Amino acid sequence: MKYIFLTLAFVLTLSAFSVAQSSDYNKGEFYIGYSNGQVDTGNNFSNSGNAVRDFFNNRTNFNGFEAAGVYNISRYIGLKADLSGTYHRSGSFSFPVTTGASTQTVSGNITDSLYNVVGGVQIKDNASTGRFKPFAHAMVGLGHMRSDVTNLTCTTTSNINCDNFRGGGHSNGFAGVFGGGVDVRLSNKLDIRAIQVDYNPIRVNGFTTNNLRIGVGVVIK
Repeated sequence: MKYIFLTLAFVLTLSAFSVAQSSDYNKGEFYIGYSNGQVDTGNNFSNSGNAVRDFFNNRTNFNGFEAAGVYNISRYIGLKADLSGTYHRSGSFSFPVTTGASTQTVSGNITDSLYNVVGGVQIKDNASTGRFKPFAHAMVGLGHMRSDVTNLTCTTTSNINCDNFRGGGHSNGFAGVFGGGVDVRLSNKLDIRAIQVDYNPIRVNGFTTNNLRIGVGVVIK
């Protein structure tokens, strides 16, 4: 995992120092934006008999960010590194704990997170001119899923140790990001990413979660 982050940092840094344009195409770009994750949590077990409907029903809404750097090795092909993190507060809990003759209440929230650290290839016309810039990319790397207990409180701490109820679950798996979108040119140095849609499968513990990722943001060239 350490080497994946180092590779990501290298490509992001390289793209940042490569914003200068060559005679006919942009050598690099940096993207930052909002990311919406439609995450396959497996919580919806309904089966309507319609595969497409069931695919979209089994979604939980996550919100977060995405950052990516591209170093273009030609006008149409670039090496891309991508980091995204999305989050969802799945709910609150409260339950009584009896110790001796006293009953106390433990309460808190559970926050779910999904991170992708991936790298691969982007295909795009990186010519210095042109207003609309459709692109496609294919990347693989690490997916990290976690559930954490937050805002943990106990009515008293005299008879119970509130820290005993902290914790959560963390899992790492193989991740893929396959998709694309459209950039709209504003100036020689700035584009708006009007839309980006990705299929984001993650293979962990012998199961595959079929996630979607949707984003908008800005591209600095």
